[in-house]
Amino acid sequence: MGPRLAAATLSVSLIMLAACDAGMRSPDDSTDSRPARPPSEPSERLEDVYPDPAVLEGLDERSRAFLALVVRVEGALDEVEATWGPGSAMKAMDAVRVIGALRSPGGRRLVEIMERREGVSFGVDTNAWYGWLWSREYAPDADYAAYKSAVFKWIDPRFGDYFDDDPVAEIRLDEVRWGGVPQDGIPPLRGPRMISADKAAYLEDTNVVFGIEINGDARAYPKRILAWHEMFVDTVGGVDVAGVYCTLCGTVIIYETTLADGRSFALGTSGFLYRSNKLMYDRETKSMWNTLWGVPVIGPLAEAEPAIELPRRAVVTTTWGEWRRRHPETTVLSPDTGHSRDYREGAAYAAYFATDELMFGVPEVDDRLLNKQEVLGLVWDGDPETAETLAIDTAFLVSNPVYQDRLAGRAFVVLTDASGANRVYESGGLTFAGYDGDSTARSDDGAAWTLTEAALRSDDGRTLERLPAQRAFWFGWSSAFENVRLVR
Repeated sequence: MGPRLAAATLSVSLIMLAACDAGMRSPDDSTDSRPARPPSEPSERLEDVYPDPAVLEGLDERSRAFLALVVRVEGALDEVEATWGPGSAMKAMDAVRVIGALRSPGGRRLVEIMERREGVSFGVDTNAWYGWLWSREYAPDADYAAYKSAVFKWIDPRFGDYFDDDPVAEIRLDEVRWGGVPQDGIPPLRGPRMISADKAAYLEDTNVVFGIEINGDARAYPKRILAWHEMFVDTVGGVDVAGVYCTLCGTVIIYETTLADGRSFALGTSGFLYRSNKLMYDRETKSMWNTLWGVPVIGPLAEAEPAIELPRRAVVTTTWGEWRRRHPETTVLSPDTGHSRDYREGAAYAAYFATDELMFGVPEVDDRLLNKQEVLGLVWDGDPETAETLAIDTAFLVSNPVYQDRLAGRAFVVLTDASGANRVYESGGLTFAGYDGDSTARSDDGAAWTLTEAALRSDDGRTLERLPAQRAFWFGWSSAFENVRLVR
C-alpha cells in the first residue's frame, strides 16, 4: 500500500459547481432553502452575522472561533490560534472547505497556524492535510457534530439536518467532506423521460450506456447524460429503483428503493462525500447513505433495527450500439431532461477522467493497480468490515472472457462479450467451457446456455440467475471495503 495522491490540490469548487444546476431548481425546492451568502465585508461579532443564536449556544469557544472564520468575523484567525487544542485540526479542515482553499489569504494564515501548532508541514496541499488527519486516532471534540452542522448550514440551511442532534454515525465524521454543491445541486433525474431507440438520434453507437432490464423492461442510461446528474429515480418493470452514479469513484449501482417489508426511501444527492464516494440522503429522515454499501451511515436510519440494506440489481456497462442490437425494443434517456447541460460524449468530468489523480483524497490507496483502473466489483453483503468482496481487473476479463470463481460460498461465472461488457451469473457448480462472445455459452455437460439480462437459460430448461456486479475505479472499491481480493 502506498500513497499516490496528486501533490497539487485541484480547484474542487469550480469543477463541482460546473455540474451544479445553475439557476434551475426542482419544483419542491423552497426559496428559503437557497444557500446562504457570506457578508461582503468582515463583521465585528459572530452574533451579528450568524442567523441562529441557539446554534451558537451549543458550541465551545474553539468551534465559535472557526465558525467566525467561516462567516468572516474580524480577528477570527487570532481567536483560532488562541483557542487551538486537540480537536482543532479536524475543525480547521471543515472551515477550509467553506472559506475557499488553503491558497486563499485566510487559508495561508491558517496553514501557518496549523503547522506551528501541530508540528507538521504540508503547505497548501489539502489532501495531504486530510491524509495526516485520518492517520490519527479519531477523537473529535464533544461538539464536533454540532460544529459541522453550523458550518455547513452557512452554505445550505438543509445541510444542518444531516448533523444536528449528535447523530448516530457508522463512519468518521471528519471523513465526510463537502463536495462543493448544495443538496441536490447535482440534480437527480426523477421519473425521467424515456424515448424509443429509433428516436435517439443524438446517440452514436460507440457512446457508453448503462443498461438494465427488469421484468422485460429494457432501458439504457447514457453516461454522457447521467454524469451530469449522478442519479435517476424511477420505476422500471414495476420495481422502484434508484440508479446511482458516483462519477468520482466510477461506479453505477442500481438499488431497489422499496424493501420487502414495504418501507420505501426517496433518495437524493446529499452534497457530501465519504472517501471520494457520494453520500445519498433520504428525504424523510435526512439520514445519509453510503453509495457503495447501500446502507444508511449517519442519522436515524443508521441505528434502525433490523439493519437496512438496499437490494442491488444487475447493470451492465456497454455501448449504445451493442445494447440496442441486443435490445431493439429498449428505451433510452431523452436529452430533454429539463436541465441545460453539455450532453456531448465525454464532456462531463473530462479533466478528471483524463488523469489518474484524485480530486478528493482517501485515507490510503492500494497501488496494485492505478487509481482509476476499472475493476468489476462483486459483494453480496454490504457490511464494509465483514463482507468478502472481489475486484476483477476489467483488462484481465477482456483476456479471459469466461472467468469462474467463488465469493462468500457462491460459485459464479463472468462472461465478457466481444464489446468488453461483463455479466455475472450463478454457475450452479458447472464448469463453462466456452462462450461465443455474444449470446451462447457452453457448459462441460454439453448444454448450450443462452445469455439474457436476467439469467442464463439452457437448452434443456435449466436457469442460472444473473448476479449484481458493477464497474468501479480501483481506488474507490478498495478504499470502501476492508476485505478486497483482487484478480488481475
